[in-house]
Amino acid sequence: MSVNSYLQDLGSSLVLNSNEKSSITTSIDTLKTRLTSYFGDEIIDKVIFGSYTRETILPRKADEGSDIDLMVVFKNPNSYKPQSFLNRLKNFAEARYSTSEIYQSSPTIVLELNHIKFELVPAYVYFSMYYIPKNSSEWMYTNPNDFNNKLVECNKNNSYKIKPVVRLLKHWNIQKNYRGLYSYELEGKIANEMTYAYINCTSYTDFLKSSLYKLRTYYNADKIDNAISKIDEALQNEKNGYPYTAMNKIKEVFPEL
Repeated sequence: MSVNSYLQDLGSSLVLNSNEKSSITTSIDTLKTRLTSYFGDEIIDKVIFGSYTRETILPRKADEGSDIDLMVVFKNPNSYKPQSFLNRLKNFAEARYSTSEIYQSSPTIVLELNHIKFELVPAYVYFSMYYIPKNSSEWMYTNPNDFNNKLVECNKNNSYKIKPVVRLLKHWNIQKNYRGLYSYELEGKIANEMTYAYINCTSYTDFLKSSLYKLRTYYNADKIDNAISKIDEALQNEKNGYPYTAMNKIKEVFPEL
């Protein structure tokens, strides 16, 4: 197996399996039904967004912190602040999921089930625009689908290698970078800056190195440089006829599950 075929296989394995998808779908449907039952016409929409909708969420075997983002869109005629709705979502979760772990992780309410974690995000709509909490007392505008469209375009432009590359880098971020990058920050940087990467990139190692360079900052330079150096070492070992050494070296950056 070559270095790039290993990366391709690993990137393909960092996805939810059919049982996980089925379980999560059931949990989403149940959660939406319970929200409607509890709040009635006080809520006008329930929108799943984030890495789950982008197909870049990692399975629990790779990331115990994987979560599903659910935007709960309330009516807000009296211009209440976010904390008011956060309190109401917490009360809902405690009433309808009394045996689960529930807590506020500002500015969301976290609902931890056995197989997945939900982050409940209150929102309201004003002139067809969504607003979610910036903090407990301020709202900010968001477009939950805009980022998805950018990533889809970027992935398509680059022969559908970008989503697997995102998953591989999230795996590296957990295993080797100690979650030094926020997942949203990582995905956003790649979606916004790798649209035309195909001009200079063809292989997974090309895309990974280019992405790592774009993620490099003063604070993570050592870890980024170390990862790039090991990718180069793996490729050089492979070129020199040492496939086992090459494989061991690439696994230092992107470990097997």
